[in-house]
Amino acid sequence: MKQWWVRALALVWALGGVGAAPQAGAQEAAAAPLKLIRIGVATGGAGNPVRFGGSSASIAHAEGLVEEAFRPDGVKVEWIFFKGAGPAVNEALVNQQLDFAYQGDLPSLVHRANGVKTRILLGTGVRSGLFLAVPPESSIRGLEDLKGKKVALFKGTNLHLAAVRALADKGVRERDVRFVNLDFATSHAALVNKDVDAAFGYVGLFDLRDRGLARIVWSAAEDSFKYTRQAALLVTDDFATRHPAAVQRVVTTFVKAAHRYSDESQRAALFDQWGKAEYPAAIWRNEYIGQPLRVRLSPLIDPFLVESYRASARTAEALKLVRGRAQIDGWFDPRFLDAALTELNLKGFWPAYGADGRLLTH
Repeated sequence: MKQWWVRALALVWALGGVGAAPQAGAQEAAAAPLKLIRIGVATGGAGNPVRFGGSSASIAHAEGLVEEAFRPDGVKVEWIFFKGAGPAVNEALVNQQLDFAYQGDLPSLVHRANGVKTRILLGTGVRSGLFLAVPPESSIRGLEDLKGKKVALFKGTNLHLAAVRALADKGVRERDVRFVNLDFATSHAALVNKDVDAAFGYVGLFDLRDRGLARIVWSAAEDSFKYTRQAALLVTDDFATRHPAAVQRVVTTFVKAAHRYSDESQRAALFDQWGKAEYPAAIWRNEYIGQPLRVRLSPLIDPFLVESYRASARTAEALKLVRGRAQIDGWFDPRFLDAALTELNLKGFWPAYGADGRLLTH
């Protein structure tokens, strides 16, 4: 998977000015009716038709909600899945092949730091779990025990920075660990075969645990929300400028999906739906134990989400994963979300969290 990361970086660096100014013919394009909306998804998904889980974006996709919203106008909606995850989405953004993108923080920061113009519209997939798994007989008990160990990590994704931040707070520097860049499937195989001493991963690690092939020795959410992973829905600046009404319709559709499944009575239905994608429903139930749906499906652009991106920007710069620091100011565009919350009478429905990861009280 490393080639995706390298190729995406090279393309973004080479075309750092993409999106800085309208291309030739943009005025004509602005006058033309909208016929197609292209949404990039930073996962390969699973099944036929392809599905993915873990966010309000996956709900909107599985239920065809965006397609339904635009069907009266004859606008086609195309969801494009990328096995190369966030870095591959960046490549498509550079090549102007997407209008919207569901993507984690690190790859988003990469394209932001290098001049690709996007706007963050809402959170979708916030406070997602990050876990550390080890072979059953391992003596590793936590993050502090990883010094000198060989650890699998899907670099270039939003797991990367979250893992590095958590390690740093435990006194473990990135250079203290022998990281191996592996995607999730390869990482799981390496862990089972004992080719690595440990692996950072997502909910798929529960499957290994339940089969007796691994132990999970650390959970970000149980430690602190500041170590969890964030993802968001972005739109290209060009598309938002030319089609603001369409952007509003997409955002409102996502908010409706998040609202419907933030109801605890929908918990079983939600996991059953996600269970048709990469992981079975039982895995999602494990991930969400003790976590209210309103907390995990929140679309809010609150201080927590903004500060998470700021912290990730600092870490990415320190690790030289980006050329300079991505500017967070002016990136989040809450106007569409605010309009949707007002229209749907959902102001105050989702809990807001502070920059420190703690619940804000009013």
